[in-house]
Amino acid sequence: MPLTLPDLLARTALTARLGPVRVGASWADVTALLGEPRELLRSRRWPRPYGYGDLEVLVCRCGRVLLVTVRTGGESVELPSCEGVFPGGPTEAEVVAALDRVGCPWEADPAHTFGGQRGLRVPATFALFVFAVPGDGRPRLHSLGLPGDGHVCPA
Repeated sequence: MPLTLPDLLARTALTARLGPVRVGASWADVTALLGEPRELLRSRRWPRPYGYGDLEVLVCRCGRVLLVTVRTGGESVELPSCEGVFPGGPTEAEVVAALDRVGCPWEADPAHTFGGQRGLRVPATFALFVFAVPGDGRPRLHSLGLPGDGHVCPA
């Protein structure tokens, strides 16, 4: 059975990593394995955002990955080191089923549930799934975020 986006993201939430990309990873190691990313914002200021398809990474001046985000709200989702492109916007039910399949405990996140969005958090890794709730009432995944670890740059 081919890997689906919800299954890949459930594994990512369970392990807090997508291939070589994780909070705290060496940016030099990530780029050695994935190649050069695109700059998301040209700036001389740090931290700086970079991207590989729909994977966004915030990098500190000292060369550590600070935040990781996978954008999933578009028609399709392209991620590094994954073959092909996934359909975007999986439903909340699809994501929850994938989390349950990989044995990843989750909970509703009231801090990220308001207006037209809902949040689900994985307590063990702090991974955060954010769903947009359109007019039809079926929440669709907008993003998965792996939050920072409180890094203080020594540089």
